[in-house]
Amino acid sequence: MSKYLKVFVLLVLIMVPALAACGSDNTSGDGGDGGDSGDKFKVGILAPAVTHGWVAAVAYHAEARAKELSDEIDYQIHTSSDASEMTSQLDDLITWGADAIVAFPQWEGMEVPIQRALDEGIEVVNFDIVIDVDGVYRVAGDNHDMGVQGAKYVVDKIGTEGEVVLLEVPSAGSVSELRKGGFLDTVAEIAPNLNIHTYATQFTREDGLKDFADILTSLDKIDAVFSLDDETSIGVLQAISEAGRTDIQVVTGGGGMQEYFKMMPENEDIWIQSALYSPAMVKDAVDTAVKILKGEDVEMETIIPTTIVDRDNYEEFLDAESPY
Repeated sequence: MSKYLKVFVLLVLIMVPALAACGSDNTSGDGGDGGDSGDKFKVGILAPAVTHGWVAAVAYHAEARAKELSDEIDYQIHTSSDASEMTSQLDDLITWGADAIVAFPQWEGMEVPIQRALDEGIEVVNFDIVIDVDGVYRVAGDNHDMGVQGAKYVVDKIGTEGEVVLLEVPSAGSVSELRKGGFLDTVAEIAPNLNIHTYATQFTREDGLKDFADILTSLDKIDAVFSLDDETSIGVLQAISEAGRTDIQVVTGGGGMQEYFKMMPENEDIWIQSALYSPAMVKDAVDTAVKILKGEDVEMETIIPTTIVDRDNYEEFLDAESPY
């Protein structure tokens, strides 16, 4: 072999690995159309660190959807106990090169870090929470419509006259006001002769039990209960059972709790209803992030209509793996 051929072979051996290394760079940090078939979008997910209940189910459903989209995205999911921890995690996602972040920023003080992500060119989709930062997309349920559908459900079951207890939750702020407002506005329109008794409670079964037990002693006749939350309603149903009351025909709820769903067919004398404000809606937030990265047209705010669940359709919404 001549010395020139030896040099040529040596050069080829050196260049082949280098060319192969260049071809394996499949990043999609520019948030474009994904480039080559091996490229994936990077999507970060931020949620509170809670192990049970509605909030915990947000992280569960977000990760479930991210796994379903694994052919299109790489993802990281982080859960936090406060604003400081969530801020640190958001910074980690920026360093990671996230193209989009799906956030459930329950902690106050997230405006500045979310603005920082936007300034870095990262798309941000908030789930549920309204945050005062321009350029943030939002996916949420319809709290007002939950009240509207609750009123229609009650009237459908008891008619346009009767005694109805409304359990508001003042500590829940706009959530309670919107659900209550939708209910009262609709009652005024379709059943103005309903007699509404309003009491305050909390979004827990313990408070539902305690507060409704007191209400039962003060009202001899109740036809329906408009409750804003499934957990509260479980307490209400326990109070009704312990008091031996048989006059109550309807108990509404809100959220989409598996335990509550399973109670629906067991209580044949009471129509148990839940107006879905399901944590599974976070899947739509993940989908929205991917659509944005693909360049599809997406509304800045997506409000998901209310779905009503009762004994007639509850089986469609059972999920044995859900923490809520």
